[in-house]
Amino acid sequence: MSPTTALYDYYRSSAAFRVRIALNIKGLPYEQRPLHLTRDGGDQHREAYRAINPQGLVPALADDGELYTQSLAIIEYLEDKHPQPPILPWHPNDRAYVRAIALQIACDIHPLNNLRVLDQLRLQFNIDDAQRLAWMHHWLHAGFAALERRLAGDPHTGRYCFGENVTIADIFLVPQVYNARRFELPLAAYPTIVRIADEASKLDAFRRAVPENQPDAE
Repeated sequence: MSPTTALYDYYRSSAAFRVRIALNIKGLPYEQRPLHLTRDGGDQHREAYRAINPQGLVPALADDGELYTQSLAIIEYLEDKHPQPPILPWHPNDRAYVRAIALQIACDIHPLNNLRVLDQLRLQFNIDDAQRLAWMHHWLHAGFAALERRLAGDPHTGRYCFGENVTIADIFLVPQVYNARRFELPLAAYPTIVRIADEASKLDAFRRAVPENQPDAE
């Protein structure tokens, strides 16, 4: 992967946060091309970016003349192209396990608190900030309760979601916990989630990917 590999990014995007972690774990150089998702109507809605990603979402990764979207697809592409160090276990059963955790976060928790969903709630139903926060907390609690039960009761769980090895499960977990803390979600009921996220966050690849360490951070 060349230094001209470009990541279309926004510092607060949980999905972009995941890809930054994966790129850092793999030790891959890349150029960040930040888009501001809330200022002046949002760069993601402009035709210049829609020509790159018709969904108008971040992240998008440009590499080898191709454009890749969707954080899980991007991360699996990085794993396929640069298998060392691995972020997927070798056994198919274990790969399915960590993918399920990643998808539980990416598909069942994160989208309900995504910016475009929250904006539509405000636009269509005129919700205020307190109602917006209540909505976010409801779905975060629902998602974290199920995830805590899974992680706390499964023999796969160790220092990280999968034993002693960082996998895509941790790459998806850490940004979601970061986001929950940003919106002041009480986390006492989720000790396993918090422990794993805090342990992974000590690693350099995760620290360098946090929103406040990005060039477009405000």
